[in-house]
Amino acid sequence: MDNSLQYLQQQIRQAAEEGYALTVRGGGSKDFYGEPVRPAAILDTRIHSGITAYDPDELVITAKAGTPLAEIEAALAERRQILPFEPPHFGAGATLGGAVACGLAGPGRAHFGAVRDFVLGCRLIDGCGQVLDFGGRVVKNVAGYDIHKTMAGAMGTLGVLAEVSLKVLPAPEREITLQFECSAAAARGMLHARMGQPLPLTAGFWDNGVLFVRLGGSAAGVEAAASRLGGERLDRRINADLWLAVREQLLPAFRPPENEDVRLWCVSVPDTAPELELDGTFCMEWGGGLRWYQTGLPADEIRAAASKVGGHATLFRGALRAGETAFTLPQENVLRIQRRLKKLFDPHNIMNPGRMPGLS
Repeated sequence: MDNSLQYLQQQIRQAAEEGYALTVRGGGSKDFYGEPVRPAAILDTRIHSGITAYDPDELVITAKAGTPLAEIEAALAERRQILPFEPPHFGAGATLGGAVACGLAGPGRAHFGAVRDFVLGCRLIDGCGQVLDFGGRVVKNVAGYDIHKTMAGAMGTLGVLAEVSLKVLPAPEREITLQFECSAAAARGMLHARMGQPLPLTAGFWDNGVLFVRLGGSAAGVEAAASRLGGERLDRRINADLWLAVREQLLPAFRPPENEDVRLWCVSVPDTAPELELDGTFCMEWGGGLRWYQTGLPADEIRAAASKVGGHATLFRGALRAGETAFTLPQENVLRIQRRLKKLFDPHNIMNPGRMPGLS
């Protein structure tokens, strides 16, 4: 066992014995996301860093949780491979552990899958300082209870991710983006129709009357699909910059003015759901199923509108107001399961207290 893992264990054991809480943090690039953590000592995971195994032929990479995402992506790029769920960095210091713990995915989510779909296994330090291993390092070893997948999106409330094994995919041979001028309703209709067809569609994004459709795969397949779909083809450099800006939320559609009472809401709804009757501006991703609203409305109005069409809403950027939660509270039966897991993995309730509503 290496020294950095032992150090993390010791810090957790000390916190459990002395009864104080820990804020688990990597690069801190996603501190804004979720419920505010109650005052707690910071446990910095970046001390535990490095790629421990990479088998390009098996499409599997394993790395310590404090490893920078940029380092992992650079290693994959050398072998023309990618993290297909395109985790956003939101800062230069983003780490693998933070990406998995937050469970956030980028433009490719609707076409490749969520973060949890690519987690093959993990090593976890629980709230008592014990090291636990779940899953495996190769695809064929994944069996039984998928405890390792529950760590994606757990926000560090169940323990400290020490190491993660991920499935990766080959990078597309060719990638192009097509641009169409259309309404939001027309964009949803187009994407919904095309996603059911054998096309190399890897991302869709609509904002302010313009739909961008990304195609990726073999050169012949992409060119054939582009000819079939029509639209205006973007320059290769613009194509790369656009999807980076969508992933990292650098566009104005994702950036509420700081001097106004406007916040950014992430609303997940069925692809074919109509536009929500909310004041403010919005953009869409993932075939129309993910919508971003900039609005000054209170949480209850936004969630009521989302619920009306079978969706839910998360406050992504902006301050919580009195009585609000960042996340929609799960149904009681789901919450009971989450609480049982919390009690099992963190019996002293010291890991990221308050980060997930209803757990502490």
